[in-house]
Amino acid sequence: MAAIRLLHLAHARSGDKGDTANVGLIARDPEFYPLLVEQVTSGKVKEHFAGICLGEVERFELPNLHALNFLLHNALGGGGTVSLKTDAQGKTLSTALLRLRIDVPDAMAERAMQQSGEAA
Repeated sequence: MAAIRLLHLAHARSGDKGDTANVGLIARDPEFYPLLVEQVTSGKVKEHFAGICLGEVERFELPNLHALNFLLHNALGGGGTVSLKTDAQGKTLSTALLRLRIDVPDAMAERAMQQSGEAA
């Protein structure tokens, strides 16, 4: 097994709805989706965003899109119109999530690294 960043397995996009950040994680390849479902849990995302996400993290599976959607409650300091945070809309949280490392079988890790343009 190899620990690699989600960056090599998925794309992500984020935004806001008030004080809740919405982070979508989309597998780069349908083969990667089961790993995302297995390893990118609400708990792991909550731990990854410790100190940023002060509320619960909800996860929604979108298998037809090979994607997961996370709602990070109480993560934006009150929301875009009242927050003093530099990123009050949570636009950078997708990039931050892609830094999370998960365990992947060696062959899949090598393939993912190649597909994302990096050598293993």
